[in-house]
Amino acid sequence: MNKRIFERYVTFFTENLPARYTLHFIYNILPLSMFVAYPALLVYAFFWQRGDFLKLVLVPLGVFIFVTVLRITVNEERPYEKYGKPSVFNKQTKGKSFPSRHTASAFIIAMAFLYVNIPIGIAALFVALLIEMSRIFAGAHFVHDVVGGWLISTVAGTVFFFLL
Repeated sequence: MNKRIFERYVTFFTENLPARYTLHFIYNILPLSMFVAYPALLVYAFFWQRGDFLKLVLVPLGVFIFVTVLRITVNEERPYEKYGKPSVFNKQTKGKSFPSRHTASAFIIAMAFLYVNIPIGIAALFVALLIEMSRIFAGAHFVHDVVGGWLISTVAGTVFFFLL
């Protein structure tokens, strides 16, 4: 994403109130719903899929820790830092843009749901995709930040949930 595209996104969502409200819902409420659904999945697994419980805890935890360490190590600028214009929701975090932790977390949780229940997992993947796109449209992340988060979670989820 270059400066012109970043400014176009920010201007559109800042000046268009219905679009801003929609983006606000996707940006704030969908991640919250995903992270509330995850403990419900763990409770279900604890009682009805005990053999998978530890895997459903450790794989997302491992991805979260890996992404957190990677973003601190890389410490890449965010679009609003690089281009000198506030993001749609005036995010103030400095650096730690790559990879997107919201995206990585949403996708690894979606992969966990997919492992337990395919239809619910597909719905969760759709929600994770919306979360991913909202990070770009809000001006909080570059495209490569969210693609990095998606890729890490997709590879980890595929390997640890479906191959091992």
